Amino acid sequence: MAAPEQRPAVQGPRYGRYVWLLVILILILITVNTLVTKPNGLAGLAPGTKLPPFAVPLATSDLQGAADVATRPHEGLAGNVPACRLRRSGVLNVCQLYEQGPVVLALFVDGSSCTGVLKEMQGLLGVFPQVRFAAVAVKNEHGEVRRLVDKLRLGFPVGYDEEGDLAALYKLATCPQVTFARRGGIVQSKALLGTPTASELRRRVEQLLASERAGT
Repeated sequence: MAAPEQRPAVQGPRYGRYVWLLVILILILITVNTLVTKPNGLAGLAPGTKLPPFAVPLATSDLQGAADVATRPHEGLAGNVPACRLRRSGVLNVCQLYEQGPVVLALFVDGSSCTGVLKEMQGLLGVFPQVRFAAVAVKNEHGEVRRLVDKLRLGFPVGYDEEGDLAALYKLATCPQVTFARRGGIVQSKALLGTPTASELRRRVEQLLASERAGT
């Protein structure tokens, strides 16, 4: 049997470093694409659309159950009662919120750094009393969310959505996702994606109120 053909000794040093540079470049491109691309192209609700109705248990209540996202009676898994009509103690109803004033709604996942938005919202409660701040934990259990609310001593309603129905309904793109809507539930601007700074969140709330006063 003939001896195996030997590869030229110069081939490794000559091309190897370029192969590694190509690999590194590909990894960088993949990382950048992952950071800037939202899953399934989602980026929250479009401005001018209306907040989809939902009613979820409050984390501070003893209520259990899935989110009601029905728009008509007896809608199967979505709910038996239209969500806007489900109003009782222990329920966070988004329709009830936007009937009272402009709404700032945060969707978040407990157990991650994105819960920081809750502290920033809490800091704005006294500054913007006309705004209805609220939040919903998506894909989290009741006990987890209740402990978080107690720990942060939040003064605005926080609900929980164990099944994650609101993720598709609100085109959830990242954690947290903050939606701004005028009185009546019309989305005022693009959703704020990612944890905002206190100044950024305050600026967006001021823009919401300016839009509310202008009727646009």
